[in-house]
Amino acid sequence: MLARQRTSAESCHACHPAVHALGQNRSVNIVVGVTGGIAAYKAVHLVRLLIKDGHEVTVIPTEDALRFVGLPTWEAISRHPVTTSVHDDVARVRHVAVGQAAELVIVAPATANTIAKMAAGLADDLLGTTLLATTAPVAIAPAMHTEMWRHAATQANIAVLRERGVAILGPAEGELTGGDSGPGRMLEPEQIMERALALRGERDLDGLRVAVSAGGTREPLDPVRYLGNRSSGRQGVALALAAADRGAEVVLVAAHLDDGVLADAARHPLIRIERAGTAAELGLAMRAVSEDAAVIVMAAAVADYRPAEVAEGKLTKESGVLESIDLVQNEDIVASLAARRHPGQVVVAFAAETPQDEAEMLARARRKRERKGVDLLVVNEVGWDRGFEMAENTVQVIGEGGAVRARASGSKRSVADDIWDVIAADLG
Repeated sequence: MLARQRTSAESCHACHPAVHALGQNRSVNIVVGVTGGIAAYKAVHLVRLLIKDGHEVTVIPTEDALRFVGLPTWEAISRHPVTTSVHDDVARVRHVAVGQAAELVIVAPATANTIAKMAAGLADDLLGTTLLATTAPVAIAPAMHTEMWRHAATQANIAVLRERGVAILGPAEGELTGGDSGPGRMLEPEQIMERALALRGERDLDGLRVAVSAGGTREPLDPVRYLGNRSSGRQGVALALAAADRGAEVVLVAAHLDDGVLADAARHPLIRIERAGTAAELGLAMRAVSEDAAVIVMAAAVADYRPAEVAEGKLTKESGVLESIDLVQNEDIVASLAARRHPGQVVVAFAAETPQDEAEMLARARRKRERKGVDLLVVNEVGWDRGFEMAENTVQVIGEGGAVRARASGSKRSVADDIWDVIAADLG
């Protein structure tokens, strides 16, 4: 078990010397491999995003990829000479040197053919030799028709690559070439960039056991209706993925989530998923999985109340019951987990608020942190058009003495990484 370490600067929020500076990435030497699929046009935008973010990018297309996007485009966008051949720049041993110098390799799109060649270790072009020569993290973004993606050969090849540590980014489900629809669509460039760059993060949670909850609970009124909330589960799942990418063994207790939110976590080798529907079920599951966890992150949106009685049949207007529903209070799960935590265990709570201003939000968060007895409380403002069901989030992390330990804003994945930065700072 890793011991928690605290600094004297955390003792009061007024004198805390510094809030984390977040979202600042150093330049990374990146190889982008592009293979022969129609999604190659999206790779142009990916390269542009990486360069705008300050990274050095070398593009290695396959010959087939050049039938979709030509050589001048890749050279103009990357600002580097581009070749597909192992016979160019022989004096520098380019077919090995590019892979040796890479700090990150992204293959996007990754066709079924390229995935098969990678699994077999074939190196009949510059991209193949680079993939064999590199020791850097490798991420692939599959793109192909649904039938090809689901084929047993492709799935076996994906399993081989995953076992070797290759990060599989996607595919997404959606419209494909020719009017087809289903899994096989390449992730959007912004998603690929964010998730691939995350692979460069330190494995500062390596071997740590983590319990994370996500999504919204549903409290049944009858077989048809329930009390619930608008949580999509995106932030909780992003926290689970971020921890796993940093080496943690994660148990993700998932309540209700929006469609597709759980897909990436379900494929991650370091994430185990358990399902829960109601607050009571979530509480039971979290108590069980938290026994041997070093960190507990309660990101799920748990209903504060439930109907006092659950009807066996659908309640009707004629019954008059719907006009007045008696509610009883649910257990405060995170307070219960905090009260029974073992020495060194870090407990993190979340609070969604609708304050008049930031001062009121922070005051509520500080009171809630003290009341629940947690180590850290992550607070965010929610409303009709913010927080819930959105791709982005803005949070503040409150620590001991009410100190604002961090402010983070951006995609929910980047916010998740920033939150883990704070948690990791408390682990030695």
